[in-house]
Amino acid sequence: MKKFKIAFLVLAAGLITAFTTTNPAGYEIGSIATDFSLKNVDNKKVALKDYKEAKGFIVIFTCNHCPYAIAYEDRIIDLDKKYKKLGYPVIAINPNNPEKQKDDSFDKMQVRAKEKGFTFPYLFDEGQKIYPQYGATKTPHVYILQKTDKGNVVKYIGAIDDNHSDETAVEQRYVENAVDALLKKQEVKIKTTKAIGCSIKA
Repeated sequence: MKKFKIAFLVLAAGLITAFTTTNPAGYEIGSIATDFSLKNVDNKKVALKDYKEAKGFIVIFTCNHCPYAIAYEDRIIDLDKKYKKLGYPVIAINPNNPEKQKDDSFDKMQVRAKEKGFTFPYLFDEGQKIYPQYGATKTPHVYILQKTDKGNVVKYIGAIDDNHSDETAVEQRYVENAVDALLKKQEVKIKTTKAIGCSIKA
């Protein structure tokens, strides 16, 4: 009877843990993001460690074909232009499998980057190894990292702002607010939001 009670308690504890884990896969606020080395549209490899002077990064999982990603392209360019010189460059990564979505092939990434005049690296997650580490599920999906002695710490996860369809109607600029807070050495007030976009094509 005693053994049965112990087994029951162990099982119950396991169930509680399973149902209270908020994000079993991918990074959470405070996680240390590992570096990567991915091919850019200029055919050169890019890694976070290449940015010696950066204070952090605005990592955005995005792609060519998704209407949400397309709606945010100009805003992503603006984010890079505004924050790169302040130490927070945009690093865009296409997480989609081109065999599932042909419009997200590396060749078409090169065309899109040239058409839009991307000011930031647009990297191909070949083999889809990086986006699962982050826990990205949508395009676009943003992760703001801050450089520390411990590594690149995740400070914000979620959407760029609160209105994908109409930039003029945006009320909450989540990414800008988060980076502004970090630049002022303040706590990020809104740390997570729901990423709105197309599901990643694995």
